[in-house]
Amino acid sequence: MPVIILLILFLIIAFWLMNAYNNLVRLRNQRKNAFADIDILLRQRHDLVPQLVETVKGYAGHEKSVLQKVTEARSAAVSATTIDDKITAEQQLTTALQGIKFQAEAYPDLKANQNFLKLQDDLNTIETNVAASRRFFNNATMEYNNAVETFPSNLIASNFDFVKEPMFDLGTESRKVMEEPPVVKFP
Repeated sequence: MPVIILLILFLIIAFWLMNAYNNLVRLRNQRKNAFADIDILLRQRHDLVPQLVETVKGYAGHEKSVLQKVTEARSAAVSATTIDDKITAEQQLTTALQGIKFQAEAYPDLKANQNFLKLQDDLNTIETNVAASRRFFNNATMEYNNAVETFPSNLIASNFDFVKEPMFDLGTESRKVMEEPPVVKFP
């Protein structure tokens, strides 16, 4: 009888361990899949950036530093390989793109250019989709991190190399820009 109880107890623990491990794997894969969705949108964004830069160059040729920052940030974003590197590079690209938006404000002819308006509209659509995908990714990351850090699944996580992963946030530079009040000018 005690052997049967020990066997049942062993089976319960084994099933619990298996379930906890499989849940961590599922959550990690869900997070990776969520980032894959973001990655598709970021590639579209990267394809639009050179077109936007060329359009702005035609109007604001002397504003090379802004355009150079956008081009460098895009190159870094395209060449990033890990999720963490992509998150960092995309934060820098977002900040650099804010510079182009400020340039557009300084050039009324640029704001009226149909090509620029179309590119800006396409970029805004992609940015909206990226923001939605980023929320889904951060939710998947939060669920994964909760499973990695909470008891008793943290016992499994620590033994099988499941680690806390970073969220995909705006970054400090973009957050500073977002926190500044908008400037309203009338012609």
